[in-house]
Amino acid sequence: MIARSHVAGAVCLGLLGLAITAKSQSPLADTLSRSILHGAAVEYLFPEQVTVPAGKPTPVALHFRIAPGFHINSHKPKEDYLIPTSFSIPETSGVALKDATYPEGTDFALPLDPGTKLSVYTGEFVIQARIVAPRGNHLVEASLHYQACDKNACMPPKAITVPINVIGN
Repeated sequence: MIARSHVAGAVCLGLLGLAITAKSQSPLADTLSRSILHGAAVEYLFPEQVTVPAGKPTPVALHFRIAPGFHINSHKPKEDYLIPTSFSIPETSGVALKDATYPEGTDFALPLDPGTKLSVYTGEFVIQARIVAPRGNHLVEASLHYQACDKNACMPPKAITVPINVIGN
């Protein structure tokens, strides 16, 4: 009888191991976590192309989406040690970022510390940027810098490319 219970236990452990291995190797298993590890916590939605009057500061609304189950710190987090969300355009792009207006963050409390409120973005949010472009076509690789977190942990800070074709008329 002892031999049978050891065999049954070994078979159960073996099947459990196979199930765990199969789940971890399944292309559909935990796709959200895998995509977050590869940088998809925040997705740039649009615009891909804008036409602006050459030489004049022009508002452009930049739309982003945060993956479900995640949040990022707002542009003005409540604690100095938290990494703010920021948008930038490289000086070498030919297009200048005059300023950017960020949405207000939403108060968020972690389950482990409900008394502490964080200022975060979740879901979709819009940054209102004012840009100036000279006449011509400018392929801009702007950047959104952020730190994504879930209710248990934060990922390392990250920057995603925000590609915009800016046409100055």
